[in-house]
Amino acid sequence: MKIAIIGAGNVGATLGRAWLKRGHEIAFGVRDPASAKARDLAKETSPARVTTNLEAARVSEVVVLATPWNGTEAAIRACGDLKDKIVVDCTNPLKPDISGLELGQTTSGAERVAEWAQGAQVFKAMNQVGFRLMDAPQFPVAVKPVMFVCGDGPRKPVVMQLVEPLGFETIDAGNLTVARWLEPYAMLWIHLAITGKVKGDFAFALLRK
Repeated sequence: MKIAIIGAGNVGATLGRAWLKRGHEIAFGVRDPASAKARDLAKETSPARVTTNLEAARVSEVVVLATPWNGTEAAIRACGDLKDKIVVDCTNPLKPDISGLELGQTTSGAERVAEWAQGAQVFKAMNQVGFRLMDAPQFPVAVKPVMFVCGDGPRKPVVMQLVEPLGFETIDAGNLTVARWLEPYAMLWIHLAITGKVKGDFAFALLRK
């Protein structure tokens, strides 16, 4: 599958490498493809392409948003027409000081993304764990971390099939409004991580009786 990764930070680079290893065709969308950082990324992720947001989105079936929240709207605008594309929103609408979320309960970052990406099928996923555990996470116990996916439209199975091979128990959590709960759920993970309440790399899992 042809996947555009919009954003080349830790999350974007990790997901791009992970899907590249699994046989997908990756194009990274960055603000300046000629920058030293972009050239380094191209060398490290060959044969992935590093290009503009517009070109990466144009040639891809799936567009993955891995941008800081304060740059997400501009990044989407730079992608051009996203009608009929699958958009996977990995962002969290964090305040600049990471003290909490700018949105919640009555709307969500994912719903804003759907407003900005008119005509796209938007899904929330991969926002609930740190980038170090986004590719085949291993734990001392025989359990997979859980990754909830929400969104509207018939192409949700495509997103589920992209997430599950990364090593997660992938759960369909419902329509896009469920992002109002998944983003605060991710904020709990962020709070525990940045305050050191839970040490080391960690994720949440489902335990069934």
